[in-house]
Amino acid sequence: MGSPEGRFHFAIDRGGTFTDVFAQCPGGHVRVLKLLSEDPANYADAPTEGIRRILEQAGMLLPRDQPLDSSHIASIRMGTTVATNALLERKGERVALLVTRGFRDLLHIGTQARGDLFDLAVPMPEVLYEEVLEVDERVVLHRGEAGTGTPVKGRTGDLLEVQQPVDLGALRGKLEGLLSRGIRSLAVVLMHSYTWAQHEQQVGVLARELGFTHVSLSSEAMPMVRIVPRGHTACADAYLTPAIQRYVQGFCRGFQGQLKDVQVLFMRSDGGLAPMDTFSGSSAVLSGPAGGVVGYSATTYQQEGGQPVIGFDMGGTSTDVSRYAGEFEHVFEASTAGVTLQAPQLDINTVAAGGGSRLFFRSGLFVVGPESAGAHPGPACYRKENQPLSPEASRKALEAVATEVNSFLTNGPCPASPLSLEEVAMGFVRVANEAMCRPIRALTQARGHDPSAHVLACFGGAGGQHACAIARALGMDTVHIHRHSGLLSALGLALADVVHEAQEPCSLLYAPETFVQLDQRLSRLEEQCVDALQAQGFPRSQISTESFLHLRYQGTDCALMVSAHQHPATARSPRAGDFGAAFVERYMREFGFVIPERPVVVDDVRVRGTGRSGLRLEDAPKAQTGPPRVDKMTQCYFEGGYQETPVYLLAELGYGHKLHGPCLIIDSNSTILVEPGCQAEVTKTGDICISVGAEVPGTVGPQLDPIQLSIFSHRFMSIAEQMGRILQRTAISTNIKERLDFSCALFGPDGGLVSNAPHIPVHLGAMQETVQFQIQHLGADLHPGDVLLSNHPSAGGSHLPDLTVITPVFWPGQTRPVFYVASRGHHADIGGITPGSMPPHSTMLQQEGAVFLSFKLVQGGVFQEEAVTEALRAPGKVPNCSGTRNLHDNLSDLRAQVAANQKGIQLVGELIGQYGLDVVQAYMGHIQANAELAVRDMLRAFGTSRQARGLPLEVSSEDHMDDGSPIRLRVQISLSQGSAVFDFSGTGPEVFGNLNAPRAVTLSALIYCLRCLVGRDIPLNQGCLAPVRVVIPRGSILDPSPEAAVVGGNVLTSQRVVDVILGAFGACAASQGCMNNVTLGNAHMGYYETVAGGAGAGPSWHGRSGVHSHMTNTRITDPEILESRYPVILRRFELRRGSGGRGRFRGGDGVTRELLFREEALLSVLTERRAFRPYGLHGGEPGARGLNLLIRKNGRTVNLGGKTSVTVYPGDVFCLHTPGGGGYGDPEDPAPPPGSPPQALAFPEHGSVYEYRRAQEAV
Repeated sequence: MGSPEGRFHFAIDRGGTFTDVFAQCPGGHVRVLKLLSEDPANYADAPTEGIRRILEQAGMLLPRDQPLDSSHIASIRMGTTVATNALLERKGERVALLVTRGFRDLLHIGTQARGDLFDLAVPMPEVLYEEVLEVDERVVLHRGEAGTGTPVKGRTGDLLEVQQPVDLGALRGKLEGLLSRGIRSLAVVLMHSYTWAQHEQQVGVLARELGFTHVSLSSEAMPMVRIVPRGHTACADAYLTPAIQRYVQGFCRGFQGQLKDVQVLFMRSDGGLAPMDTFSGSSAVLSGPAGGVVGYSATTYQQEGGQPVIGFDMGGTSTDVSRYAGEFEHVFEASTAGVTLQAPQLDINTVAAGGGSRLFFRSGLFVVGPESAGAHPGPACYRKENQPLSPEASRKALEAVATEVNSFLTNGPCPASPLSLEEVAMGFVRVANEAMCRPIRALTQARGHDPSAHVLACFGGAGGQHACAIARALGMDTVHIHRHSGLLSALGLALADVVHEAQEPCSLLYAPETFVQLDQRLSRLEEQCVDALQAQGFPRSQISTESFLHLRYQGTDCALMVSAHQHPATARSPRAGDFGAAFVERYMREFGFVIPERPVVVDDVRVRGTGRSGLRLEDAPKAQTGPPRVDKMTQCYFEGGYQETPVYLLAELGYGHKLHGPCLIIDSNSTILVEPGCQAEVTKTGDICISVGAEVPGTVGPQLDPIQLSIFSHRFMSIAEQMGRILQRTAISTNIKERLDFSCALFGPDGGLVSNAPHIPVHLGAMQETVQFQIQHLGADLHPGDVLLSNHPSAGGSHLPDLTVITPVFWPGQTRPVFYVASRGHHADIGGITPGSMPPHSTMLQQEGAVFLSFKLVQGGVFQEEAVTEALRAPGKVPNCSGTRNLHDNLSDLRAQVAANQKGIQLVGELIGQYGLDVVQAYMGHIQANAELAVRDMLRAFGTSRQARGLPLEVSSEDHMDDGSPIRLRVQISLSQGSAVFDFSGTGPEVFGNLNAPRAVTLSALIYCLRCLVGRDIPLNQGCLAPVRVVIPRGSILDPSPEAAVVGGNVLTSQRVVDVILGAFGACAASQGCMNNVTLGNAHMGYYETVAGGAGAGPSWHGRSGVHSHMTNTRITDPEILESRYPVILRRFELRRGSGGRGRFRGGDGVTRELLFREEALLSVLTERRAFRPYGLHGGEPGARGLNLLIRKNGRTVNLGGKTSVTVYPGDVFCLHTPGGGGYGDPEDPAPPPGSPPQALAFPEHGSVYEYRRAQEAV
């Protein structure tokens, strides 16, 4: 992007609030401009207006009401939020989805996991299509069964069977019907089209022939296995691309000749530019923020000598964090506004609210965001019509919050001195900074990097004000702020290269016998990229290509897209490079181990072609001429009080100027705060480089300070989160590494829970019982170097596969442990009567696997491998039982749990070293008291509401398991104390089967319900149960004898306990009340799934259909993965219409799922709500009960009942109908018109940190 021909080059970032224009003018000098993205009174299109103003500044006269003369323009590059906004606001094209018959609701169900664990209304984004057509066609993978005809070869190399060709005749009439209803855009998503695209192509030809203006084929949008994300990608493409094309056409009409002779390029989500005619919806969602990543990668990274960089882009609504260390970090699947896109995207993590975050004080905690003030109505200080900001309005709003804070401090549980207005404001700033540090730690540590080894590159309007504090908290010593930091995304567009990518699916092993095929495929894709870039005018000398293979170990789901550019070819690798060495090196760095004996599979082959075209900045700033001029002095408030603070103008600073903090550096687009103890220097290129000094340690005492309380809340949670990252990285089993079925937690010296991550409902609070049992059981027999293992239900266990590893934290001068850390992980097999250790018919605990009451896994620092191996094999001595079937994974995962605990000990030690043991333990107590206060407030509010309506302060509820066992609850509220007694007296006795729920499971269900009833984020710890006394009769189904079987209690009875508690409070109707456990296995394979159903309706919402509820949130295996790995065909997976209970608000529908078996296997089902229906509330009708049917090959249909194991044969079909949710309110009472209540603006979370948390909570 040079300027040899004397014409202008424009780079424009059209953001949600502002449009930034960066122009290189003839002669090489730069002009920049910032204007409102929407200002209809003055102009129709902000980028066009920005170009007009720059050209006018250069002396041209261009009337606003006429198309611009484009003869002076060489190129225009643009990043735009048009696609993101259309997705967020659901303002795209009208779309119809064409999908294989049997899967009409597949994208509605998605992964079946809900987004917010604790929101009973289960808010989920709506699908993008408005109609669905089912296509009569079917392709399955060939497995060599007799009589299936000649297989065909897919483009992955897999053999396939075309069971049913496309019925185009039947489809034609349906498509004509769509056209008659005004739908012109289609998304075509057919099973296995990633490898057999012919059926989609036939449908596409017919649709275009009939007159559809946009047809998105999933096999072209992103040819990767997994129909759900591929289908979402095709829908997003069909929904967004027409809107983008309309915008592009409108933009071109603003110029004479419609920009025919001007190179117009748009930024894609992957950080590359694309010509406007190939710019599509699915590659446009991160078009705006991608420019910023390119900007700092091309500036900060080079100038800081190649030191890794964290990008910190803090705008008004949200804060984006990313990382660059010599190459762009991409993700290939990410969710935006509830839509999962399979497309290369820069790993940009939208992690927190931005400068416009709203501030709250809740139950003693300072809270920043996630709600944002937005541009309208905007922050309190905004005044419209270009008036100056109003400090008085900000002060008034803050005074109202300060009044709340000081009321709590003087009248709360721990009276303290009131805070000044400045102390309250500084408190919110510190809490915001700590909230932003947590995801930055997660982003770096997840991949084995140390945050302190990075430079912080700050940009965006608000970034420079927080830079020093963020860097200091993360241990970084350098902050780099580009001189155009307020417009860095626009600068990035100017510096970016044009990119063309080609990708295709593959299913080859990475092995010497396939290297020739891999090289041929890569060469073909490279040719495509080079041809496409040459067609855009790039000479071959300016084109480079990079090859990638998407690799994973066979039998795992953890695929890494690896490039071999740092690993040249060897005699034992493909010619394109040593991808195997690159894969092993990265796998080791990210996960801490490799699996050398396991074959490596190639999932996809990809080539990225780059046409080098970026601008080279030529305008260097002037050198210093004397000391910097102070524009004015002002008073700034820092920790400890006001300080005299000089203000400098960035435009007046020259190379070599050094500024000591505190000071402010301002220009028209941003403000930089250099804090006390830091020093800023102007670099040769005119940027600001800040050396961050060490923080002067403040004195924090043990007495309650609500600001420190909020900070400690984040620090305690961060310890649990970082332990989880270590566990996931070092574990080897699929359950822990990929399904993320684990929890890590921190406990006080009494075993009381302090923090727990992630929030898996069935683990909440349960580990506390385990730790407290060990403290009582072992007494003084606990020494440094000891690590305990336990899973017994009477010792706080949930079910036997959940193994809990506990490590005491000792501190010099203390004889007893000062804290405990623990990790609980689900082991896939620990022995018992069935593989997977989840038997449907167990009648005693020994049949469910190895049992550990209180076992020293590590003693005196030595891992007791021999003893634990013997214990894991012990179930083999029980008749009809086996010892563990996967000892290697058990031992590896136990070592990983020990390592995670060790990380916890290190982090606790650092915290104590910083603040002192008395302060850390005091704040542990304060954070528990904070949770207690939130629950007391909720109980008082509930009791007061009942009292006001003349209702008693005692509520009760009863429901039944399918065997008739009652679960009874009586809750007595004390208004004066804000406390309650939860009395389960009258609950049925322990049962002969395995539906017995250990006491810890009931407590987890109770904590889950209390958190749902509180209705907002609170610390989930021991304090939640402090206002509650729980009475559970010994020997009942909720507190069985030590030898009772419990596997069904964990997954089924826990759901009924939740229904009973929520029923007592009248919070919502019953959800499906079941996890629908289905296990399939034979000598060489095993598969387990839980299946969604209907959620209960509530006082203002319809129940969500096809979703997991309450105590589980497990994702379901994608249909294409299921069929490729297991001998089954998924015939149907759709909503069971009408199964939700009728009511003013309808209950959610369950699902119907049909599996056709291709091999003999043992099918086991463990389900509930097959006899008793999920209740409705306040006149709402109950949901439909579930039904398990087996349809034999000969047509005989058998009801399997709720719990059974049965042998199935090829041709048999298992048909699962899951229960619906109950309705709420009288069905004859009309529900309010559709439309959601206005919600506060919140930032749309995005990126790998968010995806990791979603995956953790989907267990």
